[in-house]
Amino acid sequence: MKMHAADPADGFCSYAIAQEMVKRGDHALAIEWYDKSLVADDASAYTYFHKARSLDELAMRSEAVEVVRQGVRVALAARDQHAVSELQGLLMEWDEIT
Repeated sequence: MKMHAADPADGFCSYAIAQEMVKRGDHALAIEWYDKSLVADDASAYTYFHKARSLDELAMRSEAVEVVRQGVRVALAARDQHAVSELQGLLMEWDEIT
């Protein structure tokens, strides 16, 4: 957290802290850190992916689906077909493809 305090605009640092919160099983706090990461860098498709998984862990499926759809839009804009595939795979896993 000291690294984040030194550079709060570092989206990757916030993402890394979110990942640590997931490892601890604290998905609510992880979501807060994913949000901070997205404020710093809203073009990180994988942040959307992991935020959606944490939302799903908290039984917030509809919110998770919307986050995945945002991530798909970001990945398409970046022409990151691998990220698109991963995000769509998550929707398929949840039977939420529209």
